[in-house]
Amino acid sequence: MSGTEEIPSVDYVEGTGVPIRGNDIDTDQIIPARFMKVVTFDGLGEFAFFDQRFDDEDNQKEHPMNEDRFQDASVMVVNDNFGCGSSREHAPQALMRWGIDALIGEGFAEIFAGNCLALGIPTVTADHETINALQQWVDDNPDGEIEVDVRAETVTYGDNEISVSVDRAQREALVEGNWDTTALMKANQNAIEETAASLPYLESAD
Repeated sequence: MSGTEEIPSVDYVEGTGVPIRGNDIDTDQIIPARFMKVVTFDGLGEFAFFDQRFDDEDNQKEHPMNEDRFQDASVMVVNDNFGCGSSREHAPQALMRWGIDALIGEGFAEIFAGNCLALGIPTVTADHETINALQQWVDDNPDGEIEVDVRAETVTYGDNEISVSVDRAQREALVEGNWDTTALMKANQNAIEETAASLPYLESAD
């Protein structure tokens, strides 16, 4: 990445949805530990929710992510405390590589939400009744578009517009394009080097 390359803002996500029902879905369910031995995150998408989607003989089980109607989904609609458990960054990496660009839910584990932010994936919240209604609509309208407006904190689907909550720091980072901290450091490498050079305790001893 060059020092002038800009980090894109993520103030709006649009796509069809996939409903994942259940509270307290932890990161081990999202990506089982045995798939975390990979050297890179490439290919993790096929292992997302693997043990919920396949039996011990790799036969498909009933799961929304196995259904043809949800294969092009990019917005995941979940319930409460999604992403709890261990703080593995592989979980949002797997979801992103499956095709997820945004998550709407009742609540997210803090570290999971932070790991999503580092990938530019919004995690927006609404109350139980609102999420249940959206999950049912997605079930009934698998080709229906969902619009997530991070800046305005709204979600639009069908004839409905609902208010959602976005953590203030997350919203600012996404909208202002400050969510990729690694890219920010690379883009400001010259400034970092200048600051380091000005620090007396970093001077080399001759």
